[in-house]
This record gives sequence, C-alpha cells and structure tokens, in this order.
Amino acid sequence: MTLTTVLLLGVAAVLVGFAKTAIGGVGSIAIAIFALVLPTKESTAAILLLLLIGDVVAVWHYRRDADLVMLRRLIPAVLPGLALGALFLAWVDDTTLRRCIGVLLLVLAAMQLLLRWRSPDTTRIGESRPAAIGTGVAAGFATMTANAAGPVMTLYLVAQGVEKRRFLGTAALFFFGVNLCKVPFSLGLGLFDGETLWRTLALAPLVLLGTWIGLHTARRLSQTRFDQAVLAATVVSALALVVR
Repeated sequence: MTLTTVLLLGVAAVLVGFAKTAIGGVGSIAIAIFALVLPTKESTAAILLLLLIGDVVAVWHYRRDADLVMLRRLIPAVLPGLALGALFLAWVDDTTLRRCIGVLLLVLAAMQLLLRWRSPDTTRIGESRPAAIGTGVAAGFATMTANAAGPVMTLYLVAQGVEKRRFLGTAALFFFGVNLCKVPFSLGLGLFDGETLWRTLALAPLVLLGTWIGLHTARRLSQTRFDQAVLAATVVSALALVVR
C-alpha cells in the first residue's frame, strides 16, 4: 500500500471510532474512504471488524441509555434486510452498489428534511409501525451491502426527537447486534482473508482513539447542534458515495 492509502485508512479508522460515540453519520465518510482505496465489496468486510471494535466501546459507555422498546420495533425487520443485502451484494458490481447506497441515503435525508420543514413534530411518523419496519429493512440492507446503515438509523432517531444520550445508546446497541449478525454473511461470501485481519489489528488503536475523541465531543454538543451535525454528516457521506 502507498503512504497515501495508509494515511487515508488511518483517518477512516479514527472516524469509525468517533462515529460510534458521537456523530453516527460520520461513519459513512469512513466507509466512503475505504471504498475509495479498496474494492467496494472487499471494503465492506475490511471495515466490519473495525466497526465492531467501536461498537463494544459505545455499548459499554452508553449501556444505560439504550431504548429497548424502540429496538424491539426495529429488530424483526433487520434480518430480511440483511438477507436481501447479501443477495444484492453477490449479484451487483462495485460501482452500482456504491451509487445505489448513496442515492438511498440522499432520498432518506431529503425526506427527513422535508418532513421537518412541513411539520417540526415528526414523532408520530417516526413511531409508526410502517416507519419501524421500513427502517429495519433499509438498515439491514444498507449495512450488509455497504456498512451504511448509520445514516438510516440516524434519520429514524432524529425523526422521533430522541435525546442525545438515548440516541447514542440505542444506536450503539442496535449496531453491535446488527454487525455481529453480518459476520456469518460476510464469511459465506468469502470476504474475510488474512490481509483483512492484519489490517484490523493495525488500525484498532486508531479506532479506540476515535471513540475517546467522540466521547469528549458528544459531551460538549447541545441537542440542536447534535441533530444538525448528524443530518449534515448523512448528506455529505451520501454524496461521497454517489460522485466517486
């Protein structure tokens, strides 16, 4: 690997950790970086183990803040989404995969901004059963195909006006479970190899550094700034996937 590639992967690893403990949408920027320097399908496995490292830290730190009722509404729809994502991943080429995920995220972000403009109180929409099912399927599909479910979950939680720590705790537990479920799918697709494991070991300390930075950043962000930041990160990361 070139020095530029190593530096980009290092930055992406820090962003993975930061996203897990602060602004989730930033994680998709890391995913876009991995897709830039590695083949897209291989990049999904390469970053999965790094995401799990960040998940463990986030779950431990926010373990008292997760909304289990909300998670119970989402989880039944995630597994069908994962299965659809695995089928799509086995069939589609890298460019189409990347752009489909980017377009999906942009559409979801546009819908969220439109809803908030027309009706500042979107909690009734966010709490509906169709919204939970749609979010679960979309999150499962997006995370299996491009580890890009962070923005999907972000939009769902923002729609419900979830308080910052509850937001982070719920997202942490959700993604820890989802990412564990993805491991056998990725193994079945033959996406793990020795190089991926060595890369994970090398980048793990930078993920931990990112989680530390994220914890300190989250404490300083107001609720309004937090909501704005996660939506902005969603849009930026989606554009990065589309235009590459």
